[in-house]
Amino acid sequence: MNLLHPITTPRALIRVVNASDAARVWRYRVANREHLAPWEPLRDASYFTVEHCIHTLAEMHRAVQQDRSYAMVALDLAGEEILASFTLANVMRGSFQACHLGYSVAAHWQGLGLMREVLGAALPWAFHALDLHRVMANYMPSNQRSGRLLEHLGFEREGYAKQYLQIAGRWEDHILTARLRTESA
Repeated sequence: MNLLHPITTPRALIRVVNASDAARVWRYRVANREHLAPWEPLRDASYFTVEHCIHTLAEMHRAVQQDRSYAMVALDLAGEEILASFTLANVMRGSFQACHLGYSVAAHWQGLGLMREVLGAALPWAFHALDLHRVMANYMPSNQRSGRLLEHLGFEREGYAKQYLQIAGRWEDHILTARLRTESA
């Protein structure tokens, strides 16, 4: 499967974001501002504008063209609403063939298995279409829901990083996990 063909699951259409998604991304950011705030860096007011979304999407397009990062959206089956998003970021080639995975799900879809469905479909694509060997995902110890999701998806704990990322204005510890490519995925 290549970047031009979306992945379809029972509830979502998964594809790389593009310039036409600016309004969708803006609506997702605004609707989930409070829901995602505890798990993200501090955001200034400009982050929640259509102009910022347009600029971000242009940067994301360049990153895909340069094989550095792949920002993806999971849309409803009609292709209108963003239900979740994820990014395969910091793509490293050569002898490493790896990336970092970051993700979010809309507040009203949390706890319904959607992120498991979306990432379960997207990870084989990442391993095979992008030829990755390792996908790394890190989460805050207090985010037990994320820990369970990653474990269910086959990620294994590899370490613990103190004050790893600045989240919601504080340096937060993170549990480091990774999933390796296998023949089946």
